[in-house]
Amino acid sequence: MQKKFSRVIVLVMKNKRFAIAYNPQIEHSSQVKIKLNSILSSFAVNVETLDIDNLKSGYDFVFVIGGDGTILKCARFYSKFSTPVFGVNLGRLGFLSQSSEAELEKSVQSIISGNFVIEDRLMLQYENSLALNDFVIKGSTTGRTSRFTLKINNKSVCDYLADGIIISTPTGSTAYGLSAGGPVIYPALNAIVVVPICPHTLTARPLVIPDDEIISISSNSGNKKYVISADGQEYFETCSDIIIKKSQYSAKLALLNDADFYSILRDKLHWGISPARISK
Repeated sequence: MQKKFSRVIVLVMKNKRFAIAYNPQIEHSSQVKIKLNSILSSFAVNVETLDIDNLKSGYDFVFVIGGDGTILKCARFYSKFSTPVFGVNLGRLGFLSQSSEAELEKSVQSIISGNFVIEDRLMLQYENSLALNDFVIKGSTTGRTSRFTLKINNKSVCDYLADGIIISTPTGSTAYGLSAGGPVIYPALNAIVVVPICPHTLTARPLVIPDDEIISISSNSGNKKYVISADGQEYFETCSDIIIKKSQYSAKLALLNDADFYSILRDKLHWGISPARISK
């Protein structure tokens, strides 16, 4: 019975439309794209290749070759079409990726066999912009601290004198927010993290709030201009109040069945490993 079920999944996956999105700016990505295309062709599936600067919809599953930045860009784009993406890491850390080049054939076999899950990841929205990791708000004057007034659901929370504020998803909690002293949040939790960057007071601590809260950041010193970045890839300037909330879209990350968040923490961030072991 199990064999019949597995065969049905394989047949269904073979009838899907696949795409390979790659970043030509990353060294070796073209070679990996060719290798992945060849592996997928051996399964007789329908596959098309896309440059990440020319993404388009119409696919059932997308392989993404590159680092975390490449995966973030593709995940944001395909979230609007509910298309799952699967990361093949060529970057330094590859926290969002599920496969390396060396594991490529095995990973494709698992995908075609249906041995994967699709995990919905919370995304944030500022006006028409989406973020899978975080929105970062800083003053427009480089090298100077700024004042930020934080409100949640239109209720005053606190004023910060800081280099900036990070509004992060659980997925982004292991990115800039972690470097700024924020907590690690399990990626499936429905939460948002607010992390001040280098605040000038010891009482300013990170906040973890429900994902249905609406966050407002403004200046209490007149028409202060702020710079906002989405996943460190899109930038905006504004003098108006900044409203950030949960997006109606969620990123669809394809994860292999043996994927484990805690082992990723250990392998990628050397979590809980003594310096002596890391050096070896």
